[in-house]
Amino acid sequence: MRYIDDFVTSYNKSGTLRFHMPGHKGRAVTGCEELDITEIKGADYLFEPEGIIKKSEEQMARAYGSAAALYSTEGSSLCIKAMLGIIRMRYGGLRVLAGRNCHKAFIDGCALLDADVRWIYPARASSSVCSSFITAEDIGRELEKGTYDCVYLTSPDYLGFMTDIGACADVCRKHGVPLLVDNAHGAYLRFTENDLHPMSLGASMCCDSAHKTLPCLTGTAMLHIAKGCEELASGAKGIMSMFGSTSPSYLLMRSLDIASDMLACGDLPERIKQTEIAVSKARAAIEALGFKTVGSEPLKITVWAPGTGLSGDALAQELRQRGIECEYSDPEYLVLMPSVMTTEDELDRLVAAFSEIPKGTETDRIKMPVLSPCERAVSIREAAFSPCEDVSPDEALGRICARTISGCQPAVPVAVCGEIINKDCISVLKAYAIDKVSVIK
Repeated sequence: MRYIDDFVTSYNKSGTLRFHMPGHKGRAVTGCEELDITEIKGADYLFEPEGIIKKSEEQMARAYGSAAALYSTEGSSLCIKAMLGIIRMRYGGLRVLAGRNCHKAFIDGCALLDADVRWIYPARASSSVCSSFITAEDIGRELEKGTYDCVYLTSPDYLGFMTDIGACADVCRKHGVPLLVDNAHGAYLRFTENDLHPMSLGASMCCDSAHKTLPCLTGTAMLHIAKGCEELASGAKGIMSMFGSTSPSYLLMRSLDIASDMLACGDLPERIKQTEIAVSKARAAIEALGFKTVGSEPLKITVWAPGTGLSGDALAQELRQRGIECEYSDPEYLVLMPSVMTTEDELDRLVAAFSEIPKGTETDRIKMPVLSPCERAVSIREAAFSPCEDVSPDEALGRICARTISGCQPAVPVAVCGEIINKDCISVLKAYAIDKVSVIK
C-alpha cells in the first residue's frame, strides 16, 4: 500500500486552495511543487504519527522484520544522533564503545549529548582512513575492561568492507550491551541472497540511508529498532524531534512510502537479488581485465589501484573521460556504487570502459601513513564548543583538535575534537592534502 503517496496525490488533484505553507502553493518553479505539501489535516505528523505516516512506517518495519522503522527526511545523520539520544534517555548515561571509522554525525551527536567515547582499536590495522577492521574479539576484549551503555559500529564502510555484525551482536548480548549500527550504505542488505541486514543479525538499532542504495530521494533514511528491543522505541520519536526539523519534506516521505510499498508488496526484493548477480558478474569481468577488487559488500565495486600503475584518483579520471562518474577515489582506491536501478547494459558499459584503460608499469603498494591513537586532552563536547582557529598541519602538532578532522563520510578521523594532534596525524593530513586544521585557541 502507498499511504503517503496516495494522500499527497489525491490532495493535489482535489483543487483545494492552498492557504498554508509552503509559499509556492503547488505551482511549478522546479517541477515538483504540486506534490510538496506540509503537515496539513490528514497528512499526519512525522514525529507524532497516528495516520498515514504511522501506517507507512509499520509497512516498512514489516518489510525489514524490525519492531519499528522511523522515517527521517534528514538522512542517517538524524538517525545516528537519535540512536545516541535514545540510549541516553533509556540508560541515563552515554558511555559508548565505538569503532573509529564513524560518520561525522556520530561525533556531532556525542558533542551535543556529552558522550564519553572509548574507541576500538582493532588488532588488524588499516592503512586507509575509510576502513577499520573490527572483530567480535576486539569488542569482547574492550567490554571486559569497562562498563558501557552501548557499542556503536559502522558497517558496511565506504570501501565495502563489512563487519561480522552477527558475531559482534553475540558478544554484545553476552555482556548485556545494546549494539547500534550505522548501516547507511546497506539499506538493501535485507533483500540480498543472504540476508545481511543488522536487524536480521542481532543489532538493537541501526540506521539505513534509503537514498544511498534504494530508489529514493536524497535525504531519505530510516531508524530501525529490533524486535526484542521494543523498550527503545518508547519516546524515540520525541528524541528524533530534538535533532530534526519541524518542517519535514513530504517529497521525501512520499519517496520512502513508495519504497515501503515496493519492498513489502512489490518485486523490488527480487530485483535486488538479480542486481546482486549482475554486479558480481561485472566485478568478475573487471578482475579478469587485471584489476583487483576488495570488500564484501554485494552492491559495491571497489578497485584497489596499486598494481595497475595508476592511482585510484587516476582511475577515476580515466572513467570520467569515458562518461562514468565514481562515488569516491583516493590514492589507493576507486569506489563504484551500482544499485537496483543500474541496468545490465550500464554494467557492461562500465566493464568496457575498464577494458580501455591503459595500465602502467606495476608498482609497489602506495605507502599510506597509519594513524596511531591520539591522547585525549578534553572532552569532545568541551573541544567542539571552544573558541578555535585554523592553522596549517605543521602548526597543528601538539595542539588540541577543535573540529574533528576527516575526509569522506564515514571515515576514520585523523583527530577527534579534544585530542592532541600527533606526528602520525600530520603525516596523514599531508598524504591526503588536507591543508587546514581547526585547533583550540
